[in-house]
Amino acid sequence: MSTGLVLDRGDYNVGIVQQWVEGIPERSYWTGLKTKGRESYKVHTFRCDSCGYLESYATEPVEQ
Repeated sequence: MSTGLVLDRGDYNVGIVQQWVEGIPERSYWTGLKTKGRESYKVHTFRCDSCGYLESYATEPVEQ
């Protein structure tokens, strides 16, 4: 397992897109968090129809 954080980012064409970004969060004056140069992956979440349990996976790299 690797340390990282999940970001919710708006996308004008799709809506909210979640991304997992490697590392410990560091503040940035201009963007809120420093994420440039870090590995990031799209987060896909699945929900159980009967109990509502959520399971998320981050396997698809985000091209920077």
